[in-house]
Amino acid sequence: MAKKVITSRSKSQPKTRVVKALKPAKSAKIKPWTHAEVVEAFSRFRKANPEPKGELEHLNPYTLLVAVALSAQATDVGVNKATRNLFPVADTPEKMVALGEEKLREYIKTIGLYRNKAKNVIALSEQLIERHHSQVPRSREALESLPGVGRKTANVVLNIAFGEPTIAVDTHLFRVGNRTGLAPGKTPLEVELGLEKIIPAEFKRHAHHWLILHGRYTCVARKPRCEVCLINDLCRWPEKTVV
Repeated sequence: MAKKVITSRSKSQPKTRVVKALKPAKSAKIKPWTHAEVVEAFSRFRKANPEPKGELEHLNPYTLLVAVALSAQATDVGVNKATRNLFPVADTPEKMVALGEEKLREYIKTIGLYRNKAKNVIALSEQLIERHHSQVPRSREALESLPGVGRKTANVVLNIAFGEPTIAVDTHLFRVGNRTGLAPGKTPLEVELGLEKIIPAEFKRHAHHWLILHGRYTCVARKPRCEVCLINDLCRWPEKTVV
């Protein structure tokens, strides 16, 4: 309880109380997961879903790149609804450029930020033609040099299209990494690097799919479904429902 101190005063002065603020208590440190616990968690994910898939619909590496770029601040469901009509008419950089920015907007106008995304998709398609022989590059650096493509998008493309063991940290994975204590971090990059450090090589190929799906359907934002969580007993979240 804060200590109250009454200052000296003259009779004509009103009483003045100075409250000495207490330093906030330090939050308890979350105990890091052991290697055995990490292996156990991902073994359970693998047993439940041996071959997890991304939920963005695509026809080839190029359409995957476009779909992921369109998914920023949008749902996979919303992107899929738009691209089901778009990709049959524009599944290569050449066809997309020929379609043009104005017509592209009409296909994706139901997606958030569609004007800027249409501009970026046309620009990245032009760069693929000019610099990469119309092929999606297989390096993170080259991918991130494309308009509208950041680290997360590059990681998704490298993982799904080329089988690289990259970890794409979206909102769901960021929440799971922090809430469970598996890989706490203040930024997506911190969480990504934390996961890369602790996840054994045998699980890295599918790790980000398992964690994203876990965050999307079980470890949801408002009311986590702890009662059906595969890793409830391993999770470090202090507010979890123990089953």
